[in-house]
Amino acid sequence: MKKNYLFTVLLCLTVSFAFAQASLKGKVKDTTGGLPGVSVSVAGTNTGTATNAAGDYSLSLANGTYQINYSSVGYTPQTKTVVISGSDVIADITLEVSATTLEEVVVSVGSRTSKRTLTDSPIPVDILSAQDLVSTGQTTFDKALQYRVPSFNTVNTPVNDASSLLDPYEIRNMGPSRTLILINGKRKNTSALMYIQTSPGRGESGADISAIPQQAIKRVEILRDGASAQYGSDAIAGVMNIILKDKFDYGSVTLRTGVTGKGDGGHIGFAVNNGANFGKGYINYTIDFSRTALANRPGKVSAEAEADDNLGFGASLSTVKAFLAKYPDAGNINGQPENTAAKFAVNGGVPIGEKSEFYYNAAYVYKKVNSFANYRTPYWRPTDDGLLTPAGQPYVGYVPTFQGDLNDYNATIGVRSENNGWKTDLSFTTGHNKQLYTVSNTRNRGLGKSSPIYFKPGGYQFHHNVGNIDISKQLTEKLTFAVGSEFRAETFTVFEGDTSSYVKGGADSFPGTTPNNAGIFTRFNFGGYVDLGYDVTPNFLLNGTLRTERYSDFGNATVFKVSTRYKFNDDKVTFRASFSTGFRAPLLHQIYQQLAQASFVPGQGIQTKGIVNNVSPQAFALGVPKLTPEKSTNFTLGLGFNPNKNLSITLDYYNIQVKDRIILGSEISGTAGGKTALDNILKTNGIVAVSFFSNALNTTTSGIDLVASQRNLLFLGHKLNINLAGNYTIENKYTSVKNPKLIADAGKSIFDPIQSALLFSSRPKYKFILGLDYTIKKINISLNNTLIGPTRFHQNGLDDNTDTEFVPALVTDLAINIPVTKMATLSLNINNLFNVMPKWDFVDLKTGTRTRFDANNNVPTAKYWDQYNLITFNGRYSNVTYDGSQFSQLGTLLNATLNIRF
Repeated sequence: MKKNYLFTVLLCLTVSFAFAQASLKGKVKDTTGGLPGVSVSVAGTNTGTATNAAGDYSLSLANGTYQINYSSVGYTPQTKTVVISGSDVIADITLEVSATTLEEVVVSVGSRTSKRTLTDSPIPVDILSAQDLVSTGQTTFDKALQYRVPSFNTVNTPVNDASSLLDPYEIRNMGPSRTLILINGKRKNTSALMYIQTSPGRGESGADISAIPQQAIKRVEILRDGASAQYGSDAIAGVMNIILKDKFDYGSVTLRTGVTGKGDGGHIGFAVNNGANFGKGYINYTIDFSRTALANRPGKVSAEAEADDNLGFGASLSTVKAFLAKYPDAGNINGQPENTAAKFAVNGGVPIGEKSEFYYNAAYVYKKVNSFANYRTPYWRPTDDGLLTPAGQPYVGYVPTFQGDLNDYNATIGVRSENNGWKTDLSFTTGHNKQLYTVSNTRNRGLGKSSPIYFKPGGYQFHHNVGNIDISKQLTEKLTFAVGSEFRAETFTVFEGDTSSYVKGGADSFPGTTPNNAGIFTRFNFGGYVDLGYDVTPNFLLNGTLRTERYSDFGNATVFKVSTRYKFNDDKVTFRASFSTGFRAPLLHQIYQQLAQASFVPGQGIQTKGIVNNVSPQAFALGVPKLTPEKSTNFTLGLGFNPNKNLSITLDYYNIQVKDRIILGSEISGTAGGKTALDNILKTNGIVAVSFFSNALNTTTSGIDLVASQRNLLFLGHKLNINLAGNYTIENKYTSVKNPKLIADAGKSIFDPIQSALLFSSRPKYKFILGLDYTIKKINISLNNTLIGPTRFHQNGLDDNTDTEFVPALVTDLAINIPVTKMATLSLNINNLFNVMPKWDFVDLKTGTRTRFDANNNVPTAKYWDQYNLITFNGRYSNVTYDGSQFSQLGTLLNATLNIRF
């Protein structure tokens, strides 16, 4: 009995000890005091917390030995071993500001052999953290990049139809098609949309990066160098690799809201980022919902121009003035369209044994855009046949609406393994982008009173499947080796519209796709590469890559790349250089898309013009050859200066030459005399005016990139970080034009000043970003100043001696981050603090004289009166003209974000 009693007591004591709870407490600080919001997590478990506003934390843990991880953006992570044995434990930690925030991050992009840090890389790479993006206050990923990366440019297009689903973007003024987008190192699918309006990016397409929720992003790596040898087609200007959040540290809820300085364009968004760790496995997912309201920026319409026979509609001046007295902007709606988006992303990994991992990631977005065509005034469209005006109300015209529905997804599964030093990565990626359009509150004028007022004009779809095998090994201490292959199958689909959307002229504003222009088009390619890296000495690196690919529709392409890096003066100075050849396969869109599109034509109003595809009988009759790949050479030369852990400066020169560059050419119509061979072909084939794609140009682009960072300066007793980044374009021009003989013999050209400006001068000549980051008692204040250089256009309607130029502008953004509690942070952003608007001048090409047209004094006697009205549709697009500008016309944006960790 006594023995049983003693046994019971011992058992109870053992159980009590095993399940005893104690507190782990402490303070996390840096050299200035306690740090709020630091993630404190127990390795291998889901247990964790975050420090409060004073930097204090507390965890309740059972007895045992634990590895405690401490991490915060901008600081070097630390791990501390803690033993809990029945009593509270105090563990204070001092985090050091990370001297490796940029320089020592291991980058995934740029080499197929072993990954290198930023200072070891022989090629220029920008790295942006999630905080870098969020701190801009911009609501989408692409607009955040606009104010973080000088060589990256994008802007809302003034014409809000299908292009409002995805604004064109580009790196180094090379067009959206020449930047390859990767997600976790795997190719992202291209958008189904091809830009055909006269705006930057015309005739091209790119991946929809605005679809990726910012809360899902861990960092972004931007390789500013040609990389076709490593990654294949499209990587002529560079590569953007979006790294998703992986290991789970903490969950968060983010609420965003904002409005323009004029009170319109209201935005609201809600996002959740969460996940879990299980052993060595993990899952991280993000859900993001948002809605942005209409922001309208129309100009004041000129009555005299509207009534003019050449500029407008030939109506009586009194009639026009009576209408404009009530509607000074002629009812036009343009600026930022209403859009709603639902975004999802997931990233995860599961160990397979000791040396392998099964990984997966996926992203999906549904986006809906509501926008408007140009208002059909009653003197432009004298009647609506009683279809659009309620009975008993006077007819005042109508405004066609455009709705775009976009579905985009990408997903990757794969297995990574390492055995005896051999690293293998087998993966399968699928991607899809589908856009369907709806046009309403309009009619088919050819059908008269029997016309519907709701149309489905069709849409587009792009899909690809990609398989990758990548193998690498450190063969010796100095030699690394990699080899791999890729198979890709692509499908481009053009959906036909409903019958009423295309017959007898089609829907007024957006005619539908006819059956003969619809179809499904496919191709596949198979390629392989070999990559060698050799460290001649610890400071001297040589790297070389060779790649060959076979395309089902045009044959073979073989390219190479060599790069080098040399470090000296105790690694404080780095010299780097690279030379590569590259290629870009013509998009399936460019080969097969054929359509009729309603566009504004100066002096003619809205006209329907056509694009014939490159394999059509019409193109063959005009002597247009089939498209072939673009070929490029890319040379970079850079110098890095890193005298201490807080100061870094890099300067890189680049030169990109493209041969057989693909463009959507200028519109070709008959000659005035009508007696050339071209006129005969056009008449025989029933063509009035037509555009087409061709390998028309050889081009040269060169420039300089500068990145400088000074961290941890003490200013009035607090830390100040200064960042300066800039891009300057030395030249961006064409060196030769190739016209089909039939067209050249008729004195015509497929490349005119309008296209030249869109390709070579419609993006800023330079862009510099100066950022100041200051912390006072845990309140972080950021002031970013973006100097946006001039852009030039030659809009349809200008004479041969005139261009327009948007003048340089300085846009200032202010951000304040306030830790409200230990788990919540409030961010306040004022973007474009001083409400700077795009300003443009007429430029006399002979004398260089600049003239600012006074839109408020729009009278027929003023110089440039005709041309002003031609390029702004009589004032409707007075802020940015019909072709666009170098930055947004919305003005000041006010945004607030509340982030709560849990």
